[in-house]
Amino acid sequence: MFKSSIATIEQFKEILLQLPEDYYAHSCEALFNASIGQHTRHIIELYLCLINGYDGAEVSYDKRERNQKIEQDVYFAIKQLQRIQSDLEKPNKAVKVAYELGGMETCLESNYYREVMYNLEHTIHHHALIKVGIKHFTTLELPESFGVAPSTMQHREACAQ
Repeated sequence: MFKSSIATIEQFKEILLQLPEDYYAHSCEALFNASIGQHTRHIIELYLCLINGYDGAEVSYDKRERNQKIEQDVYFAIKQLQRIQSDLEKPNKAVKVAYELGGMETCLESNYYREVMYNLEHTIHHHALIKVGIKHFTTLELPESFGVAPSTMQHREACAQ
């Protein structure tokens, strides 16, 4: 799980480094006027909520920072991704995840490993959207696996045999 998460983030960093800087923070019609940077910020901030909430065993994805520097500055974003890679691997333990639904806070029992998996799946989902934005702006060749769930890649490989 950690290996997959860290590898997915590494692949993303490599892609961001190849992306022409002008397109990172530029709104994209194909992304309903969001930017690649905004999707990147969203990924990073959810991981940081989990990492920062680990010690107190409380996580609230709704109360994330929304740091615009992440969505504007690709190099700052890459530094945050590196931080996630270095701080993600921790022992499993129970955590409470708080959500605000209909103006009321709801707490769910979870555990750190479950939330790491949630963040990995969430990241892959946003990578699929980011792929659309990159294809809209550039002719950059992207890995076939970018934005595709590992189980989907395995299924494709099994079908090809």
